[in-house]
Amino acid sequence: MSRYRGPRVKIVRRLGTLLGLTSKVPKSKPKNRMKSVRKKKPHLERLEQKQRLRFHYGITENQLLRYVRIARRAKGSTGQVLLQLLEMRLDNTIFRLGIAPTIPAARQLVNHGHITVNARVVDIPSYRCRSNDIIAAKDRPKSRALIDTQLNEAKQYKIPNHLSINSTNCTASVKHLVNRDSIGVQVNELLVVEYYSRQV
Repeated sequence: MSRYRGPRVKIVRRLGTLLGLTSKVPKSKPKNRMKSVRKKKPHLERLEQKQRLRFHYGITENQLLRYVRIARRAKGSTGQVLLQLLEMRLDNTIFRLGIAPTIPAARQLVNHGHITVNARVVDIPSYRCRSNDIIAAKDRPKSRALIDTQLNEAKQYKIPNHLSINSTNCTASVKHLVNRDSIGVQVNELLVVEYYSRQV
């Protein structure tokens, strides 16, 4: 399944606020079609949580399934490891630093070679950031101008505690791996793991 390129507000109406996908807010209140006397079916709840995760991080179905398989093999809680893997992606890290307004915008910055990690240009959005990585704008005027503009617009943006940024020289660092409290999306990761339990 290819990356979603359709109307983003439509997804927000259905799944709720997803700041990684878009900062736009629907004009009308979302119609809750599931709101009825009957409870939501467990499978629908799991599917909704999986879709929230997928659309927030802007990844395909196959990518998410791959991350779930990696999380299953790792030590610790599968759900928390899954969120950690997704949160430490380079495109998401740039979004969380306030360098880009959304994750698709951050992905574009990375794809166009405006970002360096440890003084090397990285153009792979799925690159997994590690502790003590130094993320910076490429040393050219166009890259710095793009990032400076966004940082000026996002001065009041709250940086998560696992990241730090120095806006004067357009550099940021990953202090440590993200913990559960700093995850950027509200999701029940256990339901996502349950959704994929038969496929992994």
